[in-house]
Amino acid sequence: MFNIITIGDAVIDTHVFIDDATLDCDYNHENCLLCLNYASKIPITDSFQTLGGNAANVAVGTAMLGLTSAILTSVGHDANGQIIQDSLEKHGVNTDFLSLDKQTKTRYSVVLNFKKERTILSYHQKREYDFPKNLRESDWVYYTSLSDGYETLQENLLNFLGKHKSARLAYNPGSIQLKNLDLVKEVLLHTDILILNLEEAEKILGTNLNKAKSIRILVNGLLDLGAKEVAITNSSEGAWGGNREDVWHIASFPVEIVSKTGAGDAFSSGYLAARFYNHDISAALSWGIANSCAAISSPGPEKNLLNKKEITKMISKFSSITPILVE
Repeated sequence: MFNIITIGDAVIDTHVFIDDATLDCDYNHENCLLCLNYASKIPITDSFQTLGGNAANVAVGTAMLGLTSAILTSVGHDANGQIIQDSLEKHGVNTDFLSLDKQTKTRYSVVLNFKKERTILSYHQKREYDFPKNLRESDWVYYTSLSDGYETLQENLLNFLGKHKSARLAYNPGSIQLKNLDLVKEVLLHTDILILNLEEAEKILGTNLNKAKSIRILVNGLLDLGAKEVAITNSSEGAWGGNREDVWHIASFPVEIVSKTGAGDAFSSGYLAARFYNHDISAALSWGIANSCAAISSPGPEKNLLNKKEITKMISKFSSITPILVE
């Protein structure tokens, strides 16, 4: 039996750091375009490749925090697929449910890092996902981003959860899944913990924070759709977590930002590990923010992921920043 099985795509990320570019933003500095000189050779300051993808990152992150982690994913029968499998196993993630797709290439992304923000060029291709009949029981299932063609897998997942009542579901819908909100809402009816960023929460609810007036109203709206617990992240504004009883907020720790890639997955890993160890929601927020802030302090989502001892040390270092109840 596993502590957590993550379900989603695994990716090879190529990180490229550039400083010869400009931003073209609107008056509110909300809608910005990254501008490069067309048909020019653009110099870069650094480049490297890492394991990526929400499911892979969370599998590694939770393994770092002491959970027995496995991943259900599909990769191409190619060099990148082998690199992904080797990297997962190196980090202690079980790959028994990693399948090889001979018809489709392994997913990859190019991550353009500029002024401490990232723009991701992501390769998606419709896939045929296998759902193994021998999938073992797990305390938690973390269901996250997949490519087109995920619908049958999702149906099989919900059947699996119906037969294994002790398994708890954490849900982090990806961009492809968010194109079909009816299917997202179908999963929410079975979701124990929903983890997403503010923009994703707004998309599901068909509103925004300005109209809703408060995060608590957004949290309650997501609870009304079936989730039992909700965690919402919002970059430098920190994160919120709550249920019907209470909603908590924690500010982000003041760390130097090198790259934001993988920050959300690091938060999910910390938050879920804390809940696995029976910490309450406020403590889970501290674990999530500590892991996330460590991740953004270095390039690549795997570099600074924390173990349990390091999580405690990070929280102690920023002891003045604690979760507070939202009115």
